[in-house]
Amino acid sequence: MSDRGEGWINFAMVALLVAGVMRVFDAVWMFRYHGAIPQHLRGALFGTTLSTYGWLYLSVGVILILAALALPSGSEVARWVGITAAAIACVSAIWWMPYFPIWSLAYIILGTLVIYALAAYGGREASSL
Repeated sequence: MSDRGEGWINFAMVALLVAGVMRVFDAVWMFRYHGAIPQHLRGALFGTTLSTYGWLYLSVGVILILAALALPSGSEVARWVGITAAAIACVSAIWWMPYFPIWSLAYIILGTLVIYALAAYGGREASSL
């Protein structure tokens, strides 16, 4: 990897790793929460049980973490896994937009920046310029 765009690639790695860890923490919270389900969750996309969202977020978190750990290799596969993982993070944030608009928007913006970083600077062709 050349110096050009190295900061963007480092940003993408850190953002994917932090987002993945946050999704794992979200999943653990959802598994352990035994209180009343918020009233506004009644019309949520995947139902009213938080354990369903816990499994979903645990899966997304693992994908994000694995993508972040694969990026230092500089391979095209790692680049595309990172782009796909960032897109998954954006889509999973959209599901919560009606309930947590600020956090969802933050996830979407970070995911979009990660996609830009990997698309513009993550490939062999981009790093050889």
